[in-house]
Amino acid sequence: MTMRALTRHARLFQRSLQQRALSTTQLFIDGEFLTSQASEHIEVRNPATQEVVTRVPQTTQHELNEAAHSAELAFREWRKTSVLSRQRKMLDLQHAIRHSMDELAHSIVSEQGKVLSDARGDVMRGLQVVEDMANITNYMQGSRLEVAADMDTYTEREPLGVVAGICPFNFPAMIPLWMFPVALATGNTCVLKPSERDPGAAMILARLCSEVGIPKGVLNVVHGAHDTVNFLTGDPRIRAVSFVGGDRAGKYIYERATQHGKRCQANLGAKNHAVVLPDADREHALSAIVGAAFGAAGQRCMALSVAVLVGEAGDWVAELAERARRLRVDGGLEPDADVGPMITRAALQRAERLVQSAADQGAELVLDGRGVHVAKYPQGNFLGPTIIDRAQAHMQCYQEEIFGPVLTCVRVATLDEALALVNGNRYGNGAAVFTRSGASARKFQAQVEAGQVGINVPIPVPLPMFGFTGNKASFLGDTNFYGRSGVSFYTQLKTVTSLWRKQNADEQQAAAVHMPTLH
Repeated sequence: MTMRALTRHARLFQRSLQQRALSTTQLFIDGEFLTSQASEHIEVRNPATQEVVTRVPQTTQHELNEAAHSAELAFREWRKTSVLSRQRKMLDLQHAIRHSMDELAHSIVSEQGKVLSDARGDVMRGLQVVEDMANITNYMQGSRLEVAADMDTYTEREPLGVVAGICPFNFPAMIPLWMFPVALATGNTCVLKPSERDPGAAMILARLCSEVGIPKGVLNVVHGAHDTVNFLTGDPRIRAVSFVGGDRAGKYIYERATQHGKRCQANLGAKNHAVVLPDADREHALSAIVGAAFGAAGQRCMALSVAVLVGEAGDWVAELAERARRLRVDGGLEPDADVGPMITRAALQRAERLVQSAADQGAELVLDGRGVHVAKYPQGNFLGPTIIDRAQAHMQCYQEEIFGPVLTCVRVATLDEALALVNGNRYGNGAAVFTRSGASARKFQAQVEAGQVGINVPIPVPLPMFGFTGNKASFLGDTNFYGRSGVSFYTQLKTVTSLWRKQNADEQQAAAVHMPTLH
């Protein structure tokens, strides 16, 4: 055998050893971390380096059944626990998450690509939902009324049973924490599917649940893609499904879940507009828009992707581009990094195609971040901040959700034109206005068709006590995420009417056969 052949075999052997050494993400079923018996796995790559971080199993049908069975059995006892006991678990869980902040954030950076400060923010916004569930004693209260002499009618909130959560890649900690803590606090059990692109944070959260004493089977974590989704939306033991992600998957999940008689809440795509009036605080508006458009590499469902510049505000584009140009594109763990890589090569290529389509259709590329060079990470999925100016509503760059660090600027003459543009868009997650005029702000607030409105606030994601209220094509379902809405989604009302007469219980009374009426 030649030296060249020996060298080649040595390399293949080394590669084989490396493959065997790769970690495989485990399942969490019935309180135990288990290695899946799956024959199919999905590679999770660090978006900055392309290194394989872990392999995610396509959970087998047997394992999915075991997860649902475990959750079903656990529900029988978990639903009997007092609301005070479940409140205590939420308090313990928030404490554990807070003390594991760095571990969670580093997992997010390595799998999803966010810069470290943004990864911590991901965890913190989810943590706030857990903290809000310490208020579950208030959320679970019903109502009571004496409707007639000796007769009371009252309502009780009861859990549904086993519920499922299907999570996106862009918030590996926050979105799971929108789902399972609310489900558990209200007395349900949960089967959670984190994104197959970055499951690490969810697995850490599962471990923390176990460490704080949440009973076996109350939370189960499974993995995979289409087959797992089909199981969660079709299995009769699962009563409700929560989903956050893209349009195509969301519509499929919503339709399949509801066809199988389940409740479903589904947050889908978005195209969030910031309307900038000429009287706005220029410094504040420009700084806010740059941060909201390019933070998290634009991979937020509430990212500002369109700036609607009214009148003379159109002259601010050059300064907007200059501020965006100063953002540092780098790996998430690098000091002072502002914009990290996109999640996959395919996502990067799609964003680049949409940027090119803008130029092809006549828009101006004021700042073109394609081909940005990041010396330490030459293989990274990087797209630098990109600004498209003088876009029109018919253009592909305006119609589609780019989901990257790309800001599309549209120029209009009046606030009325801006409102018509925003309201004509099919999505309705959020919209913002920047102005010093209270009258203009009030008009915008009253007339804009979006579920979450910011007034001089670029990303108006509500805190947990209010709930997430996207609408139009950005949401499918009747009841939104977290807060009082989330509690309503995971519970059902039981109305009880009771009669306790003052008369002696032994008193004989003739049966009444007429329709009862109350006075």
